[in-house]
Amino acid sequence: MKEWTTLLDGIKQLQLRTIPEPSGIELKDDEVLVKISRVALNHRDAKIINGDFGGSYKAPSNRIVPASDASGTIVRVGGAAAAAKWRKNDRVLSLMRPTHLTGPATTEAQAAGIGIPQPGVLTKYRVFQSSGLVAIPDYMSFEDASTLPTAATTAWMALNWDRGIGSPRRGKDTVVLILGTGGVAIAGLQQAKSLGLTVIITSSSDAKLERARQLGADYTINYKTITDWATEALRITAGKGADIIFETGGPATMAQSIQCVAAGGNICAIGVLSGVTDDVQQGQANGLNLIRKNAAIKGINVGPRDRMEEMIREVYQPQQLHAVIDRVFAFDEAREALQYLYSGSHFGKVIIQVE
Repeated sequence: MKEWTTLLDGIKQLQLRTIPEPSGIELKDDEVLVKISRVALNHRDAKIINGDFGGSYKAPSNRIVPASDASGTIVRVGGAAAAAKWRKNDRVLSLMRPTHLTGPATTEAQAAGIGIPQPGVLTKYRVFQSSGLVAIPDYMSFEDASTLPTAATTAWMALNWDRGIGSPRRGKDTVVLILGTGGVAIAGLQQAKSLGLTVIITSSSDAKLERARQLGADYTINYKTITDWATEALRITAGKGADIIFETGGPATMAQSIQCVAAGGNICAIGVLSGVTDDVQQGQANGLNLIRKNAAIKGINVGPRDRMEEMIREVYQPQQLHAVIDRVFAFDEAREALQYLYSGSHFGKVIIQVE
């Protein structure tokens, strides 16, 4: 069978290699063998492969399979522990961290993360711990399901990290400001509107903003033509600001996010697309503005199994939500898919069809 591998030395250096079929592999008591159907790419995958997170992820000594989000079919079940949860032919999606079942991710749970530091899912077959899988809803396609583990669950946590399970926030009085139109952003838009929240979304593309409006966005801001988008967000909300901000830009956008967050609001730090900075003065100014507003910056780093299952129960299953998928690439086109994702020209998710 074939699988893609990397040394975290760039997308162009990805290698497609042939390895033995897993028919004879011995499974542990709590393991299952899954035939991968679809892999959903995240910006994180492209940045890791390109070595952009060198301070966090060291290059492996041996080539490693990248990517973390997959859907597929169980083809073999290990022992009694796995058989208590799964059967052959069950349709499943993966958890990015197989042992992250509830609460914040511990150091141990992060060390078990697939794609890095553990081998990922850009392969034809993969062995999973039985606890690291979630059942795909009957109505949902493999493509839709593959988008849930990282992007959708991150969005759900940004909206509801401070809420008890089964009690997501609802109603138009909550204003959500979403920066960008990538995978997390569009999943957040869909989820927020399913919960009846008010959504403002930004982009540099009028075409993407029109698509966001078609998905239910209440207000849109083109940050290329309205560079002071924080003031525009305050105008839209009659001076109140946004209760929740999907902060994906990092240093280049954080000051404006703080400017337009509502009193007592949450800025959910999801990404750092603009890179990092050591600007001490800006950091001090941001800190003072947060204090004045009694607001908080909350790091959002995916979510545990119980919150993903909650998300499926609360919005996906009852409303039969479908992912917004920008493009689907063939398995042999993984390099092109990652380069396309890295370029930032996508709207929603980029998928690789494995089978």
